[in-house]
Amino acid sequence: MSTPGLRERKKQRMYETVSDIAVRLFLEKGFDAVSVAEVAAAAEISKPTLFRYFPAKEDLVLYRIADHEGEAARVVAEAGTAPVEALRRHFVAGLERGDPVTGLNDHPEVLAFHALLYGTPSLVARAYAHQERSEAALAEVLGGDLDARLAAGQIMAVLRVLALENWRRIAAGERVADVRPDAVADAERAFGRLAAGLPPHLRSEIR
Repeated sequence: MSTPGLRERKKQRMYETVSDIAVRLFLEKGFDAVSVAEVAAAAEISKPTLFRYFPAKEDLVLYRIADHEGEAARVVAEAGTAPVEALRRHFVAGLERGDPVTGLNDHPEVLAFHALLYGTPSLVARAYAHQERSEAALAEVLGGDLDARLAAGQIMAVLRVLALENWRRIAAGERVADVRPDAVADAERAFGRLAAGLPPHLRSEIR
């Protein structure tokens, strides 16, 4: 993999800096109470410049999870085993290391971010668009036909529901150490049922 050039690194830093500033303001004042102009002023850039990086206000927040878009497709494409098994292993490994995307993380900043994300209707709607793109990418890796699209929809739903259940328990005050065993058992059960319901050709290695 080639090393990003100076221009690309500067662009990446701009994305990160502006997103961090925006999320901080949203957490302090509320998403709807902060204007795009206020974010641009705090980041010391013009409003048109901000929109070149982030076409919608919601993208300022969702940039935090942009790296996960298409993650399921990448896991399946790089795996040497059946798709659901590869995703099960990946998700369980995420639970073990407390990956925020699994919902099993009680760091105050992570909890605050998830509360912002799940508690703001426009962000929830934008996050669904993110999930739809991830689902489409996974379906393409699985073969692109109707069976693949149905399987991708089920897989992404399982990942979303498992993560949301973990976050809800942590947000309600339960300790990560207490939730983790249930989270792993839930994941094992969910992926087991998922695999049992898939067509035979999607239970084996994708070539």
